[in-house]
Amino acid sequence: MENYWHSVNLDITKCNGCTNCLKRCPTEAIRLRNGKAEIINERCIDCGECIRVCPYHAKRALTDELSDMKYYKYNVALVSIPIYGQFHLNKEINKIFNSFYNLGFDEVYDVAKAADYLSIALKDRLENKEQDGPLISTLCPAIIRLIQIRFPSLIDRIIKLETPMEIAARLAKREAMEKTGLSMDEIGTFYITECPAKITSIKNPVGIRKSYVDRAISIESVYSKILKLYPDVEIRKQIQNSSSIGIGWAKANGQSYSIKAKNYLAVDGVENVIEVLEGMELGKLNDVDFFEGYACVNGCIGGPLTMENSFIAKARIRRISEEIGESQFEAIDKAKALEIINLEMKDWIDDIKPKNVMKLDSDIRVAINKMDMIEQIYKQLPGIDCGTCGAPSCRALAEDIVRGEASIDDCIIRKGQEAKK
Repeated sequence: MENYWHSVNLDITKCNGCTNCLKRCPTEAIRLRNGKAEIINERCIDCGECIRVCPYHAKRALTDELSDMKYYKYNVALVSIPIYGQFHLNKEINKIFNSFYNLGFDEVYDVAKAADYLSIALKDRLENKEQDGPLISTLCPAIIRLIQIRFPSLIDRIIKLETPMEIAARLAKREAMEKTGLSMDEIGTFYITECPAKITSIKNPVGIRKSYVDRAISIESVYSKILKLYPDVEIRKQIQNSSSIGIGWAKANGQSYSIKAKNYLAVDGVENVIEVLEGMELGKLNDVDFFEGYACVNGCIGGPLTMENSFIAKARIRRISEEIGESQFEAIDKAKALEIINLEMKDWIDDIKPKNVMKLDSDIRVAINKMDMIEQIYKQLPGIDCGTCGAPSCRALAEDIVRGEASIDDCIIRKGQEAKK
C-alpha cells in the first residue's frame, strides 16, 4: 500500500453523506460507507474538486499557518501567480506584494519571475525535442498524478522541467542565504498557494527527493488580512518584477502563449483533460507538439484555495498583463536564464513512476478473469449510476465487489427489483 501524504482531508464529523463529492470526484476516489464519505487515498489526485462541491465543508486542504514562521530565522513569501487576479484593479499589485512584509515575512518573491525564466527553458526543450510528443507540461501536479494513476503509458511524454513554484523557492533561498549568511534550513520558504495539489507536491515532489518549498499557506487564509492591511502598507521595494509572459502562466493557455507555440493543446477542467488524455493514449494527438492540462477551469486561477471567481480573475490578469507588457521579458538574458534553469534542474534525479492503483491483479490472467467478472456483475446492476450503494457508478460498484470491498446487495434498486419478482 502506498504511503502518500495528501493535502485534501475529510472531517467525517461534518459529512452528512449527501453524495455530492461521490459524483464529482474525477478518479472515483470516494465511496460512501455507513452514511459517511471515505477517500481512497491511492486514487486521490488532490485536485480539490470535493472541497469545491461539499456544501458542509467536510473536505478541506491541510495547510500551514502564518505562525509557523516561528520555526525559521528568516522567512520568504513565495507569492503565487494567481494572486494577480484576486484583488480589484483599484488595488496596486506591487502594494499587495509589499503587504506580505506587514504579515511578518522578511522577504517577498514574485513567482511569476520564475515563470519568465521557465518560458525560455520550455521553448528550448520543445525546439531541442528529446522526447516523443506531444510533450506534457508539469505545471499542474494533479494532472501529473492523474497520469501516474490512470495513463502510465504517457509518463515518458512529461517534460522534465520544474514548476515556477520550485524554481522560485530555490532562487529565493539562495538570495536569502547570500544576504543573511544563514543556512538553507534556517530560511523558511512559504508558498502562498491556490491549490491543494501543490501542497501535496511539496511533500511528495516529482523527480526530486526534497522540495525547496518548506510550507504552504492558502491565498484564502491571507486574503482578508491583506485587504485590512492594504491602506497602511508602505512600499519598501519593487517586488513585482515579472513580465506579462510569466504572469500569463496563471491561466490556461498561458504556457503555450509564453513560448509562442503554434501546434499546442491547452485543456482545463479535469474531466476534459481525462477525455483528451484518453485520445492521446490512442494516438489521436501525435500531430500536437505541446499539451498543457489543468485540473481547474481556467487554469491555476481557478484553484480551490483562491477567493475570486476564476473568470473575473482571468479578466483582471488580462488587464494587468496588457499594462505591464513584455519589456521585462525581452530584457532577460536568454542564455543566462537557461543557465539558471539548467543549474536548478540538477536535482531532478528520479524518474516519474506509474502508480498502478487501478490494476486488478499483478497476474494478467487473473486480471482478465476479474475484468470478465466485473462485466458479468455490471450486467446485473440497473446501470443508472444513482450512487445510493455508496459507489459513484454501477461499474465502480461492480469493481468494488470483485475487489472484495462491496456486496451486490449494496444495490438497493436491484434488491427492490428482485423482491418484486
